[in-house]
Amino acid sequence: MKFINRIILSIIVSSIALVWACGGNTATAPSAPAGIDALRTSLAPYASLNLAKSAGYNTALTDCMSNGDLGAMGVHFGNTALIDATVDANRPEVLIYEPGLNGDMSLVGVEFVIPFTAIPKTATAPTLFGQSFIPNDVFGLWTLHVWTQRANPNGLFAEWNPRVHC
Repeated sequence: MKFINRIILSIIVSSIALVWACGGNTATAPSAPAGIDALRTSLAPYASLNLAKSAGYNTALTDCMSNGDLGAMGVHFGNTALIDATVDANRPEVLIYEPGLNGDMSLVGVEFVIPFTAIPKTATAPTLFGQSFIPNDVFGLWTLHVWTQRANPNGLFAEWNPRVHC
């Protein structure tokens, strides 16, 4: 029995030493673009939809948006005072929430938007976090999704997230 305990202890110590030697990082963990961690930190108060609404994100812009096999986006709540020709990397214009079975709403991501009336669709696409905004003809907006709170296997900036459900 003492021999088995020594083997287990040896494995644990070796694992800790390996993690420490690698700085705690794994080679497969992608790093987020500059500014994403600060954005995530700025969103902490908005885990509560009630707090988000009191901070100005009180306009439900969409119902829960879903696109079959591509996934969903969720319900978009906008702060209309922020929708203009500029973006602030720590104050997105739109917060995206996934509705839960019990009526709760979980923050899953954000969307930065600029109306075509502010920057025409014929202009060069705005950029943020090294990403170009995508034109959305239905809503007349430049858009950039960032899946800050719900990992997206299609990428941090993909439009649809198969891990979000309506």
